[in-house]
Amino acid sequence: MQFPESWLREFCNPALSTAELADLLTMSGMEVEALEPVAPPFSGIVVAEIVEADQHPNADRLRVCRVDAGPHSKDGLLQIVCGAPNARAGIRVPLALVGAKLPPGEDGQPFEIKVGKLRGVESFGMLCSARELKLSTDHGGLLELAADAPVGQDIREHLKLDDTLFTLKLTPNLAHGLSVYGIAREVSALTGTPLKVPHFAAVSPEHDQRLAVKVEAGDLCGRFSGRVVRGVNPKAVTPAWMVDRLARCGQRSVSPLVDISNYVMFEFGRPSHIFDLDKIHGGLTVRWGRAGESLKLLNGSTIELDEKVGVIADDVQVESLAGIMGGDSTAVSDDTRNIYIEAAFWWPDAVAGRSRRYTFSTDAGHRFERGVDPALTVEHIEHITRLVQDICGGEAGPMTDWQGALPQARPVTLRVARAAKVIGMPVTQEECAGVLRRLGLAFTEGEGVLTVTPPSWRFDIAIEEDLIEEVARVLGYERLPSTPPLAPVRARVRSEAQRSPHQVRHALAALGYQETINFSFVEARWEEELAGNADPIRVLNPIAAPLSVMRSSLVGSLINVLRYNLSRKAARVRVFELGRVFRRDASVAADDGTVQGIAQPQRVGGLAYGPVATLQWGQSDKPADFFDIKGDVEALLAPRRARYLAAEHPAMHPGRCAAIELDGQVIGHVGELHPKWRQAYELPQAPMLFELDLAAVQRRDVPLAQPVARQQAVHRDLALVVSERVTHEELMATLSADEAGLVRRATLFDIYRPAAETVDIPAGHRSMAVRLELLDDAATLTEERIESVVSQAVARAQSAHGARLRA
Repeated sequence: MQFPESWLREFCNPALSTAELADLLTMSGMEVEALEPVAPPFSGIVVAEIVEADQHPNADRLRVCRVDAGPHSKDGLLQIVCGAPNARAGIRVPLALVGAKLPPGEDGQPFEIKVGKLRGVESFGMLCSARELKLSTDHGGLLELAADAPVGQDIREHLKLDDTLFTLKLTPNLAHGLSVYGIAREVSALTGTPLKVPHFAAVSPEHDQRLAVKVEAGDLCGRFSGRVVRGVNPKAVTPAWMVDRLARCGQRSVSPLVDISNYVMFEFGRPSHIFDLDKIHGGLTVRWGRAGESLKLLNGSTIELDEKVGVIADDVQVESLAGIMGGDSTAVSDDTRNIYIEAAFWWPDAVAGRSRRYTFSTDAGHRFERGVDPALTVEHIEHITRLVQDICGGEAGPMTDWQGALPQARPVTLRVARAAKVIGMPVTQEECAGVLRRLGLAFTEGEGVLTVTPPSWRFDIAIEEDLIEEVARVLGYERLPSTPPLAPVRARVRSEAQRSPHQVRHALAALGYQETINFSFVEARWEEELAGNADPIRVLNPIAAPLSVMRSSLVGSLINVLRYNLSRKAARVRVFELGRVFRRDASVAADDGTVQGIAQPQRVGGLAYGPVATLQWGQSDKPADFFDIKGDVEALLAPRRARYLAAEHPAMHPGRCAAIELDGQVIGHVGELHPKWRQAYELPQAPMLFELDLAAVQRRDVPLAQPVARQQAVHRDLALVVSERVTHEELMATLSADEAGLVRRATLFDIYRPAAETVDIPAGHRSMAVRLELLDDAATLTEERIESVVSQAVARAQSAHGARLRA
C-alpha cells in the first residue's frame, strides 16, 4: 500500500514528524517498508507563462520564448531559448531561473543554471520537462501546469513536492488498512488525534432510468448497488490534483472515469466498476460462471471460465470477472455517453485465489479477497457520482441497492485478566475500554470482561486473541516490560543412542554427498511412477500447476535435482536430502503436530550418478554401481549392520534393488533406477538411489568397553561350492551360527565361476571363498577344536544349502 503523507494528514494530522509517524505505524503492526520523497532536491524553479514563442533565426528545432515569471522578471519578460516541441504561447510551465539548481545527475552533483547562448541567441534560464525535474520518465516536452497556476510561485509549493511517499507492508489480516482513510483511522486511534469523518451527500436524481440487476448467487455477492448516469463527457481532463495523487499511489492516469474509480479505491478502499451502459444487452445477472464461457478482460487477455469463478453477465454474454476485473466489451471509451456505476460486496472466499488461476492480480481482487466494508456501498457510489458530475458532467438516476446475506458480526469477549497474562504486563479494564473506543469498536462491559461487536470494516476480529493484540499495539509495544521467563531453562541432552539429523547430514557430507532442499509438493507423475502412489494427497491451492500433490517419497525430488544438474553439463552428481514425506494413514490421530489420517515421517534419501571418484590418475573412471551406493549406506548405518534382501521398488531396477532390514524391520531400499524411468526422464545413464527412514538411521548402538582378547584369533579359509540360488547373506549367517560362539566372523573374500562347466563346479554353481575367524576368550584353541568347529560349519552349510568343499 503506497500513499502520500499529505493525503493522510488531510484525514488525520497528528503532531508527529514524518519519521515519528512511520515509526508509530510500524510499531502498531503496519510495517512501513519504505519512505521516499516525492521529488529530489532542487531549487530556484518557479511557475512561468510563455507569452510569445517565435522561431529561432538560426535553428529549425529551437524557439525563442518570451516568458513571464512574475516578480522574478523585474525588467520585463525573460528571454528563454527552448527546443521542446510543445513550447507555445499561453501555457504555464516550470522555469529554472539563472542560479537555479536542478536535481543531481549521474555524478551526484546538482546542475546549476547559468546565462547561456544557443545558436547566437542568449537564454536567461531553462524551461523544464517532468523528466528534467525527475518527477517522471516522460520526456515528450515541457511539463504543462494548470492554467490557473500562480505565476512566480515556487514549483515545489505549487505541486506540493515537499511530500513523502509511505509504502506499507501489510499482513493479510489488515484489510482495513488498504486505503488512505483506513490508515488515517488507525493513526487517530493510536495518537488520539481527531479523525475527519467524510460526509457523503446524496445526489438528487435527475431521471428515473434504472438498470435491471438480478443476483442469482448469494454465496458470491452479498450486496450490489448501482446507478445510471447519463450524458457524461468522457473526453474531459482529469484534474491535476487527482492525477498527482494517483501517481503517488503508484497508479497512472488512464481516463477521467477510470481515474475516479481508482481514486475512490485508494481513498476509501472501495473497488468499483463503471460500465458503458449502451454496451450492456438488457440487464445484469450476478452468478457463477459456466463451463465453456470465455471473457476478454480489460488487460486484453481472454480467459476461460467455469463454475468456480464469479461473473457479471448481461442477457448475451459475460461482461465482468466479479470482484477482480471488468470486461473489454463494456469498457468506457471516448465514445461513452451513458454509464452505470457499480459497487458491490463480494464474499472474500468467492474471490480468493481466482486471480492466481489466470496468472495476474489486481488491486480490486487484492482488497476483496481480504474483505471490503459492505456497509458503505451506497455512500461510496454517491461520492463517485459527485466526482463524475464535477469532472465529466452528466445526470444521475436513482440509486438501486440489492442486499442479501451479509457478514454477521459475532460478539467477541475480552477478559481483562487474560489480556494481562498474554500481553505480559498489567492492564486495567479502563485501559482496555479506552483502546476499544479509540478504535471505534462497539462493546458492552461486565465485571472484568468486555464484549465487542466487530464493525463492518474489521474482518480480522474473530477470537479473544485478536482483541488482545489490539490492546497491546494501541497501548504501545514499547510499554512491555523486560521480564525474564518464569519457567527454568534447561538444556535437553540427546540420548547417546540417537544421532541428531545434523550428524546424519555430516556423515553423508563426509561420504561426498551435497545436501539439497526441495519442495514437499511435487508433480503427480512422480508419485505415480516413482512411488507407486495412485492416490497422493492433493494440494488444494498449489503455488504452480505441476506441483499439485504432496510427496510420499524423496526419489522424485532427487531425480529432478539430477536433471537440473545434467542440463548444466554436470558429469558427476552426489546429492542427498532430509525431509518429510506425506502418506495416508487412518491410524494417525489429530494432535498439535499431526493431521488426522496423514502420516508425516522424515526420510533421508541419496543419489549417486557418474564416476565413483573425481578425475584422477590413481583410480579408473568407473561409474558408480549398486555396490558403491550400498557401501555408502553401510557406512551411514555403521556400526550397526543391516541385512540386504532382494526386493522390488516402483522406482528401481527389479534385479538391482534391495530392501534394507535392520532389527527385523525394513527401513528402506537401495538400488539402481529402473530402465524405463531412465528413458522416460531422459537420463544418459541410470543413477543409484537409496531412501531410508530417518528415525532408524538416527538410532545407533552405544559403544561398550571390552577388554582386548587374551587369546589369539585363528583364521581358516574355506572354498565352498554352492548353488547360484544361495545368497551371500544366507551362507554367512549359516557359517556364523555356532552354538559354542567360537566362530566370531565369516567373511567372503573371493567368488569363482569357471568359463565352462567343470566336474568340480557344475553349471549353476559357483565357488565362494570364505575366511572364518575363530576365538575362545577362555582358552587357547587346539588344532582338534579348530578342526571340529570348521567341520561343524561346513556341515551346517551342507545341510542348509547343499554346499560342499571344493576339491
